Amino acid sequence: MNNEAKIISEQLSLPPGGVGAVVKLLDEGCTIPFISRYRKEATGNLDEVAVTAISNAHQKLLELDKRRQTVLTTIDSQGKLTPELKKRIDDCADMTALEDLYLPYKPKRRTRAQIAREKGYEPVAMRMLAGADMSRDDKEAVQGAEDIVAELVAEDEKVRRQVRGIYRREAVITSKVVSKMKADEKAQKYSDYFDWSEPLRRCPAHRLLAMRRGEADGVLRVSISADDDECVGRMQRDYRPTPWLREAVADSFKRLLKPSMETEFAAGSKERADDEAIRVFSDNLRQLLLAAPLGQKRVMAVDPGIRTGCKVVCLDAQGSLLFHDVIFPMQHPGRAREQVLAMTRKYNVEAIAVGNGTAGRDTADFLRGLDYGRQIPLFTVSEDGASVYSASETAREEFPDEDVTVRGAVSIGRRLIDPLAELVKIDPKSIGVGQYQHDVDQGRLKQSLDTTVELCVNAVGVNVNTASWHLLSYVSGLGPSLAHNIVSYRTENGPFTSRAQLKKVPRLGPSAFQQCAGFLRIPGARNPLDNTAVHPESYKTVEQMARDAGCTVADLIASKDKRSHIDLRQYVTDSIGMPTLTDIMAELEKPGRDPREHIEEFRFDDRVKTPDDLEPGMELPGIVTNITDFGAFVDIGVHQDGLVHISQLADRFVKNPNDVVKLHQHVRVKVLSVDSVRHRISLTMRL
Repeated sequence: MNNEAKIISEQLSLPPGGVGAVVKLLDEGCTIPFISRYRKEATGNLDEVAVTAISNAHQKLLELDKRRQTVLTTIDSQGKLTPELKKRIDDCADMTALEDLYLPYKPKRRTRAQIAREKGYEPVAMRMLAGADMSRDDKEAVQGAEDIVAELVAEDEKVRRQVRGIYRREAVITSKVVSKMKADEKAQKYSDYFDWSEPLRRCPAHRLLAMRRGEADGVLRVSISADDDECVGRMQRDYRPTPWLREAVADSFKRLLKPSMETEFAAGSKERADDEAIRVFSDNLRQLLLAAPLGQKRVMAVDPGIRTGCKVVCLDAQGSLLFHDVIFPMQHPGRAREQVLAMTRKYNVEAIAVGNGTAGRDTADFLRGLDYGRQIPLFTVSEDGASVYSASETAREEFPDEDVTVRGAVSIGRRLIDPLAELVKIDPKSIGVGQYQHDVDQGRLKQSLDTTVELCVNAVGVNVNTASWHLLSYVSGLGPSLAHNIVSYRTENGPFTSRAQLKKVPRLGPSAFQQCAGFLRIPGARNPLDNTAVHPESYKTVEQMARDAGCTVADLIASKDKRSHIDLRQYVTDSIGMPTLTDIMAELEKPGRDPREHIEEFRFDDRVKTPDDLEPGMELPGIVTNITDFGAFVDIGVHQDGLVHISQLADRFVKNPNDVVKLHQHVRVKVLSVDSVRHRISLTMRL
């Protein structure tokens, strides 16, 4: 096992053999979904969470190695790279430790110590370090020597490690309001942090990011500090107790090391807070993308409006636009009734989707009150990001002759039919399920969200004959270019009839086929395995199972009795083991199954329409719209989400809100309080 795999194994507490296999597969160009689904024998059955963690750790080590080469080259160019120093740098597995080793050799601006060296005071500094009596030296020489000593001490690896340990244990983060901003109305959202202090290691991500946002808005001053006397005392312990050295060490801490530590711990705590916020965002996005689909049904979708009316579209079972119109249910209810009933009859509407924006409640109530002559379920659909989609290049490509209102209504309807297929067209940051998403590292956020989308798309599987290029682009091994090629081939040659036909798509070579094939579905294919998650590389094994059972593959899929007599141990080979064989049998039991749950209708309490209708003690139905590490936001139908604090989620201690609630879950809540000034509704699920 190479050293990299060993390091990652220790970091993540994962089996070293599995880690090594994942790293090798990643280096060969395999994707995370492919590795976690089709290479379980090699990885020791590591799931996508573990494989993603290994991939991230692998990337960090690659970045560390790149930095290491820069450090070695720079020091070597100075003629100061000794064999001992090179070994220490080569053995470094931590970026902070590497930077500590590099610091004395790192090119820097012209410092006070550098100026003192230019004046020839370095020998004086060496005498000072040796504990010599400096009383006979002139003041300028002593000051110059102290400047040199201060820099040497601040760059000493051991000293930095000791002071860092104190900060790690005892650092305190403090925020104070900027005096001129205290009375500013816009600053009141940060009022909790006008005079706040707590141990940095206990400060949760949402609180730290809130303080940093307040700082960026010019409302707060945020600082991180430890006990100065303890730090200076620990630093002085390793030097001779002369007055000059004590003063130089104290200056080293105050002028150089303290600002450096504050910067380092500010960056480190921000990075950890970013990690947590990104994790929360990714968890929420995963739940949103995997939300229950209605499935292929004919849908009427309504984008509510008051002044300009409600835009109504009728879609076929594949989400194609059939018709659109505008109704004014508030101003002209009779006419609106005739329009809606006519559309539901003409287009045989099977379900209604209503956006949850302004006038959404009133529009839904109006539509529920109509007599359709049959049961037509009505669903409220989140509009978050619909306006972003409707004005996007993607929407213009799909509907070049329609305006943004029609596109937005279509998006609402398609979200009901298949949330995943529609939401992949929208920047995840516009979907409204994040926590401080604009305050975190945008590059890392995008990488995490892209990975989340990719995992969700491949977990569900994609119908290659109906999927848009946007959805196909997230399939393992494809990307935008090959996705476009697949759609173009489909347009020119008609629907795919087999997975093998994918090899005819321009530029879709053997490697891409291996990565993508198992995640693409072809309903109605001649080979029934083409509509399952069984990978083509395992087809021969399934065909042998069928021959041994005396039937066809289709019969094997249809007959539980025939499958029950199969002894999987007979089919274990060097290339296929029990994990893959077990997955195959599960897939044969429910071929092409959708792992998502079934959608359910929901209705808000008719007693409440605005926050003014709320009273403490009211019990109401609600829908979870966002989950953070401090609680869950719930839509109770008053155009303003309420917060169920983590302490109010259950009658027990809750560490992670996701252990109790899920996005879009239907819940019962009780109103605790309504703060009309700060626009906050406090709810509880402890009924």
